[in-house]
Amino acid sequence: MRKIATLLLVIPLGLAAGGLVAMQTIRQQGRMFSIDSVTIKAGGSLTFLNDDNVPHNIASISKGNEFNLGASTDITFTAAGEAQVFCAIHPRMKLTVKISD
Repeated sequence: MRKIATLLLVIPLGLAAGGLVAMQTIRQQGRMFSIDSVTIKAGGSLTFLNDDNVPHNIASISKGNEFNLGASTDITFTAAGEAQVFCAIHPRMKLTVKISD
């Protein structure tokens, strides 16, 4: 019984910590993304929300997942692989998006 209770706690926590998700909100605050890595399925979207008091933009030059957009927006990742997302205003803001088939 104890093992089942532990699994019920560990699995959701693992998913919330950047596991495989269909839709997730990535916050921008303190000139940082709320997480540094996330895994999604091809065709899945991430919502980027600027909770900061400074402007940001969201960009990627990763092949198949190129974009350069405003700070608060939804982005759909279509090409499997890995996309490096960054803020062109604050270069230390980086996020790796792993896109699975």
